[in-house]
Formats: sequence, C-alpha cells, structure tokens
Amino acid sequence: MASDKAFLTKADLKASSLSDLVGFKVYDNSFDNILGPSPTVDLLLQDAESRATFHEACIYHAPTHSVFITSNQIALPSGQSNPSTAHKTINVSRVYDSSDAGKVRIESATPDDHPDGMWNGGVNYQNGLLYCAQGSKTNPGGLVYVPDPQPPYKSTTLISSFYGRQFNSVNDVIIHPHDGSIWFTDPTYGYHQGIRPEPSLPCQVYRFEPETKHIRAVADGFVRPNGLCFSPDLTILYVTDTGAIHGSKDIPIDKTGPSHIYAFDITPGPFLVNKRLFAFADGGWPDGIKCDMEGNVYSGCGDGLEVWNPRGVLIGKILVKGGVANFCFGRKGAVYICNETRLWKAQLGDHVRGALLGL
Repeated sequence: MASDKAFLTKADLKASSLSDLVGFKVYDNSFDNILGPSPTVDLLLQDAESRATFHEACIYHAPTHSVFITSNQIALPSGQSNPSTAHKTINVSRVYDSSDAGKVRIESATPDDHPDGMWNGGVNYQNGLLYCAQGSKTNPGGLVYVPDPQPPYKSTTLISSFYGRQFNSVNDVIIHPHDGSIWFTDPTYGYHQGIRPEPSLPCQVYRFEPETKHIRAVADGFVRPNGLCFSPDLTILYVTDTGAIHGSKDIPIDKTGPSHIYAFDITPGPFLVNKRLFAFADGGWPDGIKCDMEGNVYSGCGDGLEVWNPRGVLIGKILVKGGVANFCFGRKGAVYICNETRLWKAQLGDHVRGALLGL
C-alpha cells in the first residue's frame, strides 16, 4: 500500500485553489439536466511528488467500490534501469472510494507476473479486468487478463500479435456485451516514446474473439487511434484520433492535427461502415471516450471532460486544468477523472449512468 504521505487530499488544498483547477461550462440547456441541481468536483487524491499516477484505464469495480488506474510513463527509481522500457515504468493503482466517510485509500495493483507490461487502457472483463499492455522493446504487448481483481493480481495474456506481427502499442479496449468480442486500438505511440520496436502494422482498430482466437482489423485510416466505445444501442462505434500528439517529447503538439471523434455504423458481420466525423474537440486530443444511457458522448480532452449530444453538438464541459486522459462512470452520477497527478470525482445528477456498465 502506498504511504499516506505520498498523496494529498482535498483537505490539503485551499478551496480557492480547487476553484482555479476545476469547473463547469454549459453550452446547451441539456447539459444542465446532466449536471443535476448541485454538481460538484472534488479532489480525491494528488500525488505529492507530482508523478503522473492517474493517467489511463480508470476501471470502476462496482463490487468493491474501487477504481483501477494506470500511471503515465514515469522514471524508474534511482539505481534501477531497464533499457527495454527506456528506463521507465507504468504502475497500476487501486483507489478505494470512501470519500463520503472522509477516507480514500490507494494501493498498488500492478500485475508483477507480466514483465514490462507498460499498461494503458483497461475494462471490466468477465469477473476480472482486461488491460492493454503496450509491451517493451523486448516483450510484445497485447491484451492481458487478470481473472481475480485481488492481490497478487495474477495475469494471463490473451493475444500478443496479429498472426505473428507484434502489435504497435495496444492502447484502449472495450467488450461487446452480446457476443463477448474484444475491440481495441493500436497506435504507434510506444515506438515514438522509446519503449517499443519499429512498428510493423498500420494504426488500426481490431476485433478479437477469445473463444475462436479469430482476430481481424475492422477500421483503418487513423493517425493515432486511441479511445473507443459503443453507443448504448450497440449500433455505433466511436473512435478517437489523437494524432495531434505525435508521441515523441521532441515533437510539439500539432494544433492542426487530428483531435477528432469518428463514428461508424455497425452492420452484420460485423463490419464498420459509414465512417463520419462526429466531433472535433476544440480543447484538443480526445482520448478516453464513453457514452451515458441517453447516448451522450463524453471524452477526456486537453481542457477537461467534454460532452456532446448524440447529434455531435457540444453541450458542456467539466473543465479540469491540465486536461483529462481517461475517466469512468461510478454509481449514481459519479464520474472519476484522471488528471495525471490528480484524481477527481465529479458528482453529476443521480440519474446519469454509464452505458453498458450495468451500474
């Protein structure tokens, strides 16, 4: 378990500081309905050493009222080295939310039996968790299953290549609730960040059938495919493209590059057809993406959590200074928001539910 001194809470910050960091922006009256009568955004945890502990995955585990979160790439502790990961690591944390009682607890949840996982996105899967492992220069990435979300978090790899070609750096993943198929994105960020070998596959979206082991590419034409989600009725797949961010620290953000959300119709097969631009995120680089039960689309962006209605109209934002990579819905309108060094909890209207989450 992490030391209490390693993390700060709301009590450690002044109220005036919080108001400078978060807020709400309403563009359409429909967003007022989502916010409810008394919306709030509270700080759950802040890394006292400014490490990017709260970056991706953000998987809400309802039975234990906890959230699994992957860090961004952080430097290995002094005295440790690993050329295969450019001397960096990614940790998995589990945050138990007892904020109503004034207590929030965090502990390590990294699957130590999967070396150089360099974890990123994740999702609830069967009775456990499914992670995107980006891999390293010497270990392939892929989809890694943790069947029992309890220590010691034993894991097993479901797939690590596309018919022998290593994936680039698997990024985000979702599960189709009817057929159990696994859909995931695979951009080239790992190579540009120095943790993966030169890519041998295009930047694509894949569909994998665990029972048959069949896998196929279902969408291409992206610069950096990133987050993905289904609409509540399972007729649309949304995919974000964060191509405005190259990945190399030496190449600046391209403000004219892709910061887009695309929509596809899902037809029998299944196939993805009728690709169209759903939205351009004016706050920049939409990353993690999810729908609520009304079909509204939420995405973590450079200025916070942006929300569009099903017609692609921006209706509001939860503004978070420093931006949001990923987030997840919790119980009764709760939204957990990853802000790199901080983990926030927004409380929206009690009626708000994440689509396909069963909450």
